[in-house]
Amino acid sequence: MATEPLQRVYSAPCPGCGAPVEFRSAQSAFAVCSYCQSTVVRNGDTLQRIGKMAELFDDFSPLQLMAAGRFDGRPFTIVGRIQYKYAEGLWTEWCALLDDGSMAFLAEDNGSYVFAQAAPAAGGVPSAGSFQVGASTSIQGKIFSVTSNQEVSVMSAQGELPRLSALGVQFAMVELRNDAGEVLSIDYGSAPPALSLGRAVSLEDLQLTGLRDTANKEEKARIFSCPNCGAEIEVTLDTTKTITCRSCKSIIDMSQGIGGELRHATQDEPVQPLIPLGTTGQLQGTKWQVVGFQHRTGHEPDDPDEHFGWSEYLLFNKKRGFTFLVDSEEGWSVVKPTTGAPKMVSSTASSAIYLGVRYQLKERYKAETTYVAGEFYWQVERGQKTDNRDFSNGKNMLSLEQSKNELTWSFGGKIPSEQVATAFNLEAKKDLLKRDASPVSAGTSKIGCTTVIVIIVIVLILISMLSTCSDDSSSNYGSSRSSSGSFGGSSSGGGHK
Repeated sequence: MATEPLQRVYSAPCPGCGAPVEFRSAQSAFAVCSYCQSTVVRNGDTLQRIGKMAELFDDFSPLQLMAAGRFDGRPFTIVGRIQYKYAEGLWTEWCALLDDGSMAFLAEDNGSYVFAQAAPAAGGVPSAGSFQVGASTSIQGKIFSVTSNQEVSVMSAQGELPRLSALGVQFAMVELRNDAGEVLSIDYGSAPPALSLGRAVSLEDLQLTGLRDTANKEEKARIFSCPNCGAEIEVTLDTTKTITCRSCKSIIDMSQGIGGELRHATQDEPVQPLIPLGTTGQLQGTKWQVVGFQHRTGHEPDDPDEHFGWSEYLLFNKKRGFTFLVDSEEGWSVVKPTTGAPKMVSSTASSAIYLGVRYQLKERYKAETTYVAGEFYWQVERGQKTDNRDFSNGKNMLSLEQSKNELTWSFGGKIPSEQVATAFNLEAKKDLLKRDASPVSAGTSKIGCTTVIVIIVIVLILISMLSTCSDDSSSNYGSSRSSSGSFGGSSSGGGHK
């Protein structure tokens, strides 16, 4: 079917209140009246009221209607937005009108953004139930990994939209990613299902103008009382879905907004991070602020009694989004969730290829979140469990975390502990931060015979002690383990939801 030529703005009176409702795109079938919030459907030159839209949840996004930018050199204007709800919170997709009258979507993706355009559904689309998270599938000649399969619903909408599901009605949303950095979304809220294909972008690259001024928003609008102890809690990030109380350490679910009923869970045995929350530092050429912290434990699938632990610091930069600083017994590393999904190699997934580089499987283990503090852009809970795989290539690493409904990849590399100490002004703690292995070169070693004998005796004593206490290994964190989940960082942060 041929695309309609770009038309002038079409305006018709709202069936609910009579105010003008405008359509800028011939592809827009729905609109929400900005005066009475009526949801109207366009049928030729007439409008029909089909209900009333719920109020938008204020996520303090810098985007707003009529903001303009450029994607691949093509101008676009934001004309609509849809807020979706799923089990772990909310996310927003903005509708962008391109210069040829077609519509595209700008969605959040782990603190960054994905710009997507409609994709043809050649040959039909399989049912949502046929997509298993973690499996690979071929769509239109490309191999994708299924990274998310969620039941979602439309919570609210604004402006003009090419499609709109009934308010509050659940439907499936499947997300697939590939090693080329592409994201394919399948929306089962329409018939037939709607496909969109996109890739990661930054707001800076989009050359956006007309953004919302969030610098002057009232801080009191982001302050509330802890539902557990009543202490004052201040939210500093616009994207926060979970926050902890500094007073009683409770984990508070903010996924439904501050105005809604806040759920909370108490935490005992508080863990003190080596890098205090709120600390800012210059790391790898970017100024970061520590906004979140979580301690996690892991164990091999066949050995649930031997546990090991590591810590993850969530770092935030206004232009770069989020990244993770990971502290384990193997050292420090900086990792960030990937937009694409690396390609698994062989039926046993013994290696993965990302950006043309092969990474070898290092280990598989079960991971669990045991303590959290600060703010997080996804809904985090104590006791969250994932299946993890770590892949390595020299100092670079890939990490795969999989839960029931989502799969997340992270990519990063190791850094010296001295760099961490310098970045966050922690010179006084540099001995505590030190995790770097110090291999001894045989060519430069100057160890005498007496020293060797002493070392052998000490080793024999340690072996004896370890064998004596082996029955109690389940009560500690397995300090004899050489690998300690050092590649973490994705933490089930989700896709663009």
